[in-house]
Amino acid sequence: MTLRPRAQWGTIPHSPDTYGRSVLGLPLEVWLPQGACDLLVFAGIHGEEPETTYALSRALRQFVEPMANAAVVLAANPDGLIRGTRGNARGVDLNRNFPSSNWQAAPVTCRSTIEDPSDVVLGTGAHAGSEPETQALIGLIDRLRPRAVVALHAPLACIDDANDSALGRWLADRTGMPLVRDVGYPTPGSFGSWGQEHDVQVVTYEFPLAATEVLMRDHVPVLVELLIRRAPGDRP
Repeated sequence: MTLRPRAQWGTIPHSPDTYGRSVLGLPLEVWLPQGACDLLVFAGIHGEEPETTYALSRALRQFVEPMANAAVVLAANPDGLIRGTRGNARGVDLNRNFPSSNWQAAPVTCRSTIEDPSDVVLGTGAHAGSEPETQALIGLIDRLRPRAVVALHAPLACIDDANDSALGRWLADRTGMPLVRDVGYPTPGSFGSWGQEHDVQVVTYEFPLAATEVLMRDHVPVLVELLIRRAPGDRP
């Protein structure tokens, strides 16, 4: 697949589809592949992890035309991304709102920085799957039926893959980050929990804590390769 020269990386040359609306009415955008969807990569489900959106955008902007078999969502939580908040405009952590069997109604906490205690309180939604961003992402996956989904997060510096899949092993090898089966703490109502229960192969790609330019140098080339290659899956 032909890639654009760096001088042309200032724009995305192809247009997205809209797969839903956020709480504030912003479009939820997806860049669809030319053919069947083997892979969906999404970023920005936590609005205070903007480096994931930036890196995925840098990768997407290198493609002359839509990817052959990969779909891209740059911002699964655009309201949070604009406001700089982890949760959406209702203060819900979208990655604790998915309708998995382990969803919990009780509020959750997160860290303000990686060195701080986990004491910033967020909601998990009025009920499992209550948020429009969550509903829309589930609907998009039901529509595209990708063989694998890669969710971009930061800054735990690992590849989290409960299934130890070929895709997870490739990402760990390519990035030099450890492959883990979980992040070491409970994540009720997470996208990964929902995926496990709905036969969706989920790999969480956690960027390390690093300067923006270091992340772009080290991880954008990996994302470009990921979008070009046919995603290896555990299903035929």
